[in-house]
Amino acid sequence: MALKKERVGTVVSDKMEKTVVVAVENRFPHPIYRKTVSRTTRYKAHDENNICRTGDRVKIIETRPLSRTKRWSVAEVITKLSES
Repeated sequence: MALKKERVGTVVSDKMEKTVVVAVENRFPHPIYRKTVSRTTRYKAHDENNICRTGDRVKIIETRPLSRTKRWSVAEVITKLSES
């Protein structure tokens, strides 16, 4: 069995019930100019207990399709955004 894909990103939206939107930044050198380019991908991830908040750093793992657009699940919260 293949290993599940993992991504680390920042929660940018927690407005949905049991779902968060996680932005993952991918950095790579431009194929011609060799300048480092950043590309952000947004994943909808399943958050069973609604523990994630906007600004939290989380690890998500690939899972079976849970809805039309949701194929990732929150594995752990790496750092919580401090409320002040």
